[in-house]
Amino acid sequence: MDAFFASVELLRYPQLKGLPVVIGGGRRTVDEALLASHGERALRFIPVAEFPRLKDYVGRGVITTATYAARQFGIGSAMGMMKAARLCPQAIVLPVDFDEIRRFSRLFKSTIAEVAPLMQDRGIDEVYIDFTEVPGGQRDGGRALARLIQRAIFEKTGLTCSIGVAPNKLLAKMASEFDKPNGISIVHEADLQTLIWPLNVRKINGIGPKAGEKLARLNVQTIGELAALDRQFLISQFGKASGAWMIDAAWGRDDSPVVTESEPVSMSRETTFERDLHAARDKAELGAIFTRLCEQVAADLQRKGYVARTIGIKLRYDDFRIATRDQTAPAYTADAQAIRKMAGLCLKRVPLEQRLRLLGVRASALVKAGEEPIHEQKMPSAQSGRAQAAIETIANYPLFPSWS
Repeated sequence: MDAFFASVELLRYPQLKGLPVVIGGGRRTVDEALLASHGERALRFIPVAEFPRLKDYVGRGVITTATYAARQFGIGSAMGMMKAARLCPQAIVLPVDFDEIRRFSRLFKSTIAEVAPLMQDRGIDEVYIDFTEVPGGQRDGGRALARLIQRAIFEKTGLTCSIGVAPNKLLAKMASEFDKPNGISIVHEADLQTLIWPLNVRKINGIGPKAGEKLARLNVQTIGELAALDRQFLISQFGKASGAWMIDAAWGRDDSPVVTESEPVSMSRETTFERDLHAARDKAELGAIFTRLCEQVAADLQRKGYVARTIGIKLRYDDFRIATRDQTAPAYTADAQAIRKMAGLCLKRVPLEQRLRLLGVRASALVKAGEEPIHEQKMPSAQSGRAQAAIETIANYPLFPSWS
């Protein structure tokens, strides 16, 4: 989807079309004032001058996405909002409306599934589609069906998307970025040297910042330069699996299938604070944030029909060090209070003297609700006694026991 979060907001505020707009940060007082003074039905009539500007933003939030007008100033996803304010102070800043984003995500995916049902979900704004067997799917190199999908999505949502068509997922992912917004790009195997090799190695989905930096130190900038390297050399630099995968990716080789169903490994929620918070001096604020995160994780589990046995926390200190702890319980749960107690037990095991930038809660060891392993539910009596003692111990831990 094209600038998905921003595009959804432009449906609500069409007067902002063509203007630099960034989406990010939490909802602020000024946003609530706009809602209160104009009402839901009149949101689209708010004068442009009344929207908050990026130059007035103070905090450590990051940009989720930006309109293409804002991207012309060098603003991009995951950029700090304070940095973006220096690049484009006049940009309008809006918070993320996750409920609306999820609604449009479900709508565009269900629209695709009506045309090409073999679809792999790749997050809130992206999917892979295999239309090898879809009638007419190969006409015009796949362009005809791509146009049909674009038109169907626009009619249902009012939003545009960009589509890359290629022999495999690796090349299709890169092709989808060639002609944004609202573009269709076709890549054949014969196009590898002309269309793919000139690209930077970071355009390969799976080569991140660290690998990109290491390749740069090896004087490898483009995918073509990567393809020219010896396989054994790459293996010696990046390990057997990663090195072999890199050379295959550079040559456009990818046999991974479109997977229509997959089980989540974990579910998590985290938040970066607008200011550093201290465990003792900001105990009430941290406690409220902690409770909300646990409730959100529980709601995610319940909505998707899972229960978790392991609960963990993540802290980022003011010096950017990260601490994580996990706690595994005898029984599975999707209950917010139980998750809160287990996460509180994790907090008992981390130092809390430093100020904190981020707090997160994670649920893992997931199974479908009602399908918990029998051996976990019916333990021998001795183990059962220890399990009950463990549950009582968790229940007796106060919230943030070290924060006093």
